[in-house]
Amino acid sequence: MEIERKNINPLAEVFGFPIINETAKAKRYRDKKLCPFNNKVPNCTKDKANDPLGVCSIFHNEKPVITCPAIFREEWLIVENAAKFAFGENAKWTTLSEIKLLDANGLTAGNIDFILVAYNEKGHLIDFASLEVQGVYISGNLRNPFDSYINNPNSNFDWTVGYNAPKPDYLSSSRKRLIPQMLYKGGILHIWKKKQTVALQKSFFDTLPQLPTVRKEQADIAWFLYDLVLDTSTKQYNLTHVDTVYTGFESALLRVTTPEPGKMEDFIQILQNRLDERLEGISPDAPSLTDIISC
Repeated sequence: MEIERKNINPLAEVFGFPIINETAKAKRYRDKKLCPFNNKVPNCTKDKANDPLGVCSIFHNEKPVITCPAIFREEWLIVENAAKFAFGENAKWTTLSEIKLLDANGLTAGNIDFILVAYNEKGHLIDFASLEVQGVYISGNLRNPFDSYINNPNSNFDWTVGYNAPKPDYLSSSRKRLIPQMLYKGGILHIWKKKQTVALQKSFFDTLPQLPTVRKEQADIAWFLYDLVLDTSTKQYNLTHVDTVYTGFESALLRVTTPEPGKMEDFIQILQNRLDERLEGISPDAPSLTDIISC
């Protein structure tokens, strides 16, 4: 059967600007491969430093999905919101990035994206909290449409796509990245009784199981949810805080790590089918497990 293919534009933002933005500033960022989102260096470094994959977000179901975590650094909104939750409105604070966290054996538990530190008038640290930032992994081929666009940038760009179209892989993003780091690094911080914050796009958070919530004052974790909102006058997306979800640590992590099982009967049928193949279709006289369960 022939695979259905159609022309779409999968690229929401390239080097910080929608492709419909053809201003001199947008063209300069594309030509120089620059990052406008407070990257560690002026240039985009995603994938390859010398040939960066400068796609900041892709379209999925006609909405932009953040694929590069650097977007969350826009205007430093995420650290301001996280600090207010952790320390209150009037605290003196700053941020430290990529701080290594060690366990009791001196082994690394991983790097924390941002540590928020509160300090007094003498510059002495009086409290700290964590901020983890998570974009979305992509499945499919993103390099080919990006290279095609960069070779001929224009606002009418489209791309013939099929089964290998780039799309967000929410399941891998949560199971392989977000949840393991929340369990291990977050487990240490929870034992220390330190506040934790997470910055995610709302569409990513919505793919997680529904978490039991608590009041802000009781929360161990604040999940700050953001979206990209298009300013039609400037033809730019703005990172916008749209919601905050407050949870306990143990209840939230138990919920996201506990699978929702399907029907055991369906799994038994799969096993029976495979067993039938193994036995070359010879059915035993004794009743099967499926027969017993259905009785």
